[in-house]
Amino acid sequence: MGSCRNGHLPGKGVLHVTASLYVAVLSLGLLLPLGNIARVPQSDCAAPSDFAWQPASPKAGALFRVATTARASLTTVRTATVAGEPVHFRVTGDSAFAIAAVPIDSTTGITIAWPCRSDAWGSVRIPTTVGTYRLERLRVAPRFGIPPDSISAARMRLEADRAAAVSRNAHDTPRQWSSPFLAPRTSRITSPFGGGRTFNGAVTSRHMGTDYAGAIGAPVRAANNGIVRIVDAFTLGGNVIYVDHGEGLVTAYLHLSKQLVAVGDTVARGDTIGRVGATGRVTGPHLHFIARYGTITVDPAGLERQR
Repeated sequence: MGSCRNGHLPGKGVLHVTASLYVAVLSLGLLLPLGNIARVPQSDCAAPSDFAWQPASPKAGALFRVATTARASLTTVRTATVAGEPVHFRVTGDSAFAIAAVPIDSTTGITIAWPCRSDAWGSVRIPTTVGTYRLERLRVAPRFGIPPDSISAARMRLEADRAAAVSRNAHDTPRQWSSPFLAPRTSRITSPFGGGRTFNGAVTSRHMGTDYAGAIGAPVRAANNGIVRIVDAFTLGGNVIYVDHGEGLVTAYLHLSKQLVAVGDTVARGDTIGRVGATGRVTGPHLHFIARYGTITVDPAGLERQR
């Protein structure tokens, strides 16, 4: 079966939430309201104790949930960031919740930061867990691989810039979904997210998506409601579709034989938007599925727990 290889803001120090705050639990993909978090502070600045997250140490390359009872503006204005990406709090009872993401190369934790008055930032450090992604050792030095010619390299940079722009701009798109995300195919996974190759102890490449088995022409469905932002032929990805789901979430569908949507189309959860193919740099037909929160690429499996 085919396969493909394709900040934090200024703060006044690092603070930690006490263990008593970890009363949030996951239920059907949602964090429940945190009834015993400290009351909303009366000052202009949220306190560290006004934030909690689940799980306690999110895994590198994964989505997770953040909860807060901070001042009301955090629930209506995009002001807080996690790992440098804006987060979008939504009110549930006395608390507000947001999706956040951990970069796959995170080894020392990430920071949630928010504006504290007009001239300072508050911050809380979130410990992270290194992902247990499979690594294989290269026997041949990477320099012996054939680099792309200058024209192809320039084209690939432009394609990467276009995809990155969709990811950044997704923070400005209103939330499009109300139900959990679906897998784009029900077939078996032939190559999971996060696998890497190492040379001299350093990771030289990672598989930043999930590959699904499929014969050429097999259906590919939209993971959730969204707006189509890119329909094109990319150098590495072949025929691609990028869907903006709003509030920072984007999914991409690569190596397609057919694209059944156009830029600007609104798609519904489960719609057939393309067909499995073997276009781009691949060794055989399959779907390469990508999930991003802003510019952070994450394990698509985590999407199915989001609401």
